Amino acid sequence: MTSNEITYDNVDQFCMVRRKKVERTIKEKEEFQVIKNATDVQRMRIDRLMKDPTKPVVIPERREPWKPRAAPDFIHNVMGSSAGAGSAEFHQYRSMRRREVNRQEWMDRDAERERLDDEYREKLEENRRLAEERTAKKREKRTRKKKSKKIKHSKSTEVESSRIESDDESNSDCSNNEVEMIITMKSL
Repeated sequence: MTSNEITYDNVDQFCMVRRKKVERTIKEKEEFQVIKNATDVQRMRIDRLMKDPTKPVVIPERREPWKPRAAPDFIHNVMGSSAGAGSAEFHQYRSMRRREVNRQEWMDRDAERERLDDEYREKLEENRRLAEERTAKKREKRTRKKKSKKIKHSKSTEVESSRIESDDESNSDCSNNEVEMIITMKSL
């Protein structure tokens, strides 16, 4: 027997080891997947969710947008970088200035976002109004066509009905003559 050979006491032990190796290779193949596009990522996430359908899914809530701290009503003992300031005063001044600059930038960004939102809403409303005008114009054109078609159809049916009536009158004359002849023949 060589050194790299493994001996097993019985066949069951061999089968069990073999089964574990096969399961491990299958598991490794399942874990390693090449992601080529966003669809593959989505498929993997869905597969992971569907492995255990009883497990509750946590859907994170949307975070509140960041807002800077409100500007202080009154600032005490601000020396700035001028003479007579202590060693800590400058850093306090710098941090307050940085916070104020950030707050003003945030207000500018917020105002710009509001302006863009308003422009977008106006554009949507304008597009809606133009679409409504176009559909109203087309609707009016369709109704005009239907009316003209109805008028044409009614005129043609009037002509046909008058022609049919004239034909009926001539046919009824013939049929009356025929009826008279039948009656006279019966009486004889």
